[in-house]
Amino acid sequence: MAKVSPKIPTRCQSHRERGDALILLIVLLAAWQIASLVLGAHVMPAPYQTWLQLVAEIRDPDFYLHLEATVQAFSVAILIAMVFGVMIGLILGARRLAGDVMEPVLITLYSIPKIALYPVILLIFGLDISAKIAFGVIHGIIPIILFTVTAVRNIPAVYMRTSRSYRLGAMASALHVLIPAAMPEIVAGLRIGFSLTLLGTLLGEMFASQYGIGHLLMRAMERNETSTIMALALMLFLFATVASYGLLKLDRYLRH
Repeated sequence: MAKVSPKIPTRCQSHRERGDALILLIVLLAAWQIASLVLGAHVMPAPYQTWLQLVAEIRDPDFYLHLEATVQAFSVAILIAMVFGVMIGLILGARRLAGDVMEPVLITLYSIPKIALYPVILLIFGLDISAKIAFGVIHGIIPIILFTVTAVRNIPAVYMRTSRSYRLGAMASALHVLIPAAMPEIVAGLRIGFSLTLLGTLLGEMFASQYGIGHLLMRAMERNETSTIMALALMLFLFATVASYGLLKLDRYLRH
């Protein structure tokens, strides 16, 4: 009997996913265009009008100063959230009692509206880039910790027994056992933390900053420039979608 190549279902699934994504994109654009026609261009600019406005914003020389400020703050914030989120999650996941004690505390802290903490952050970090970084970190680090804790707890017990039988230290166990075994679930947490950290950074720029994409959004809202708001929102949506898709592909690769 002839063997069926395992690549065929994978390719079919890939084509099917691309087709579904294309259909979803067409539906979203159609709904966007209909909403623009019903509500009016002054309330909901059409997709083509929004795209032209985005191109105009990108061509503005001052735009890159704001983009650079956002990229700097977000890059540092996501790096801190990822590194410390994974480290704390590994510790709490490996130590069952500590994890059971801290998990409800983390969930409670995360349920607090972050915007209520912004005055405290401003008092601590001031009005410079540090406040934006801190606001981004507090949005993204807790989901990463919780996902990492769950990932470590789902590791088969035989892995940890093998680690102890080889007398591996805490660092060696983390590098060679915990992180490789939990990596797919950790990446899933990083996907959530990535989006939330970006959201927190933008919110920080909206309320106390003179530069950044968030500042541009707040200025456009104050001037009621709906076309600029939609253009910047489209840019952020495209960036978040591409980044999320890349992390999703990494997640699937690791799980495979």
